[in-house]
Amino acid sequence: MDLIARGVVEALRLLAGLDAGVMEILLLSLQLSGLATLLALVAGVPVGTALAFHRFRGRGLVVALVNTGMGLPPVVVGLFVSILLWRSGPLGMLEMLYTPAAIVLAQLVIAYPVVVGLTMAALQQIDPKLRDQLEGLGASRAQLWATLLFEARLPVIAAVIAAFGAVISEVGAVMMVGGNILGYTRVLTTATVLETRKGNFDVAIALSLILLGLSFAVTWVLTHVQQRGVVR
Repeated sequence: MDLIARGVVEALRLLAGLDAGVMEILLLSLQLSGLATLLALVAGVPVGTALAFHRFRGRGLVVALVNTGMGLPPVVVGLFVSILLWRSGPLGMLEMLYTPAAIVLAQLVIAYPVVVGLTMAALQQIDPKLRDQLEGLGASRAQLWATLLFEARLPVIAAVIAAFGAVISEVGAVMMVGGNILGYTRVLTTATVLETRKGNFDVAIALSLILLGLSFAVTWVLTHVQQRGVVR
């Protein structure tokens, strides 16, 4: 308990003093995970929508792959992204490995199926009669999808929350593709692992608490946006 108490005190000290190193790591964590989640949202919602409303040959396999991807082990993602970006890999010429861009790519792979799968599930819960009514009124495909997405906005925001939570807390893939380079690719999760390995448990606990606080703050904002749409 004394160790945990020292960690709490250390977290308060680092935040109150706006420690430059911690602030840099915190902001980088937020920027990279936020960008990965945004990209997953932009790319995943249309695919989730298409899977919800269209039937085509092989759809069952695609849905199964999406659902499998929702539980994909992050270390597997890290391995394959590392191979992809390795010097002799297919994208080695881009020299992205051990850069922030590599972290965003790995986190995008983790977040993408979460957004696709939960968006698809959310839209499939909408009463089919609403779609029939919209089509009967002559709505275009764009208008139809936009209206149905608006109706499913609460669970879609929940998908965003889940995706962000998955990537902001990820360490295995981030460590593998980012390298935990101080001032460049070190984020809160990898910094926590490093301090734990060094035996600096008070600092590790402090970083963990800061990570939890960041995750809670972002989730609280998204939850506030989500719950504004709830009829009381």
